[in-house]
Amino acid sequence: MSKVLLLFGGNSSEHEISCKSIINVIKNIDTNLFEYRIVGITKDGRWIECNLEDIINNDWYNLTEIENIIKYLKQFDLVFPVMHGAGGEDGKLGGMLELFNIDYVGSKMEASAIGMNKYLSKIFFDFIGIPQVPYIKYNNNIDEIIDMGFPLIVKPCNGGSSIGINKVNNIEELKNAINEALIYDKNIIVEKFINAREFECAVLETDNIIVSDVGEIKFNNSFYDYEDKYKNHVDIIIPADIKDEIRSKIKDYSKTIFTKLGCHSLCRIDFLYDKDENKLYLNEINTLPGFTNISMYPMLMKNVGYTYKNLITTLIKDAKHVS
Repeated sequence: MSKVLLLFGGNSSEHEISCKSIINVIKNIDTNLFEYRIVGITKDGRWIECNLEDIINNDWYNLTEIENIIKYLKQFDLVFPVMHGAGGEDGKLGGMLELFNIDYVGSKMEASAIGMNKYLSKIFFDFIGIPQVPYIKYNNNIDEIIDMGFPLIVKPCNGGSSIGINKVNNIEELKNAINEALIYDKNIIVEKFINAREFECAVLETDNIIVSDVGEIKFNNSFYDYEDKYKNHVDIIIPADIKDEIRSKIKDYSKTIFTKLGCHSLCRIDFLYDKDENKLYLNEINTLPGFTNISMYPMLMKNVGYTYKNLITTLIKDAKHVS
């Protein structure tokens, strides 16, 4: 029986989302196949072994800290990091595990680092010919951004769950949005806002690369922000009601992005469809997507025949080749 470490938390703005994701993973791991332990990483960097009840009750922060982390990690056959955002999804954790020859679920350091950084990923996807909305990296030059024309979307370069992201319609809103984004990252991306439908596609690596059907999120606000993701009700449609041509293009782009970037195990890829111009754009890639009750990745995989339990089992069984 394989020994698996389930890892969550971390020093990230998405810490709380990770805490929600790990609960579903714990509830769906096959205990007939895997022996597992759970470790949470606090926002101040302490590694703490805990159980499901501790997480649900939010009591795990007060438990005893693990003293020798590398020695502790070495006892496991594989690590399943359910960590979103900085420290988990940006390649840092993967790099540490690779350094000590510890297998893990997810993409290797290079793919994760590029995928997480919105500026680096845009340069990469431009290079391989994936269409993206006009963008610019903020370099303390407001005039350069204003020349793009309002409305605009302001984002931290390294982040997710729409945290620190704002739509702006004028200079004052732009300045405020930049200041907010700087709370989460010193690097900022500004994009041209488009009136778009949001489509998402899931990729799972087994013996082959499996690409899900396309799902659509019908959000309430002008873009899919944090309020819509985690507080408001949104309609999720799987499969999305779109033309076959757009569906095929999204699935083809998703497979190309996964393979060209060198991803492993899993990812979710998000697209924007310009309703006015009939154009499709890549929005972003998530190399460690969410596993909460409302997360699109497990819902998209369920649509192609993977129950939650089967999905977790597949990710663990097929991750050993990564390191």
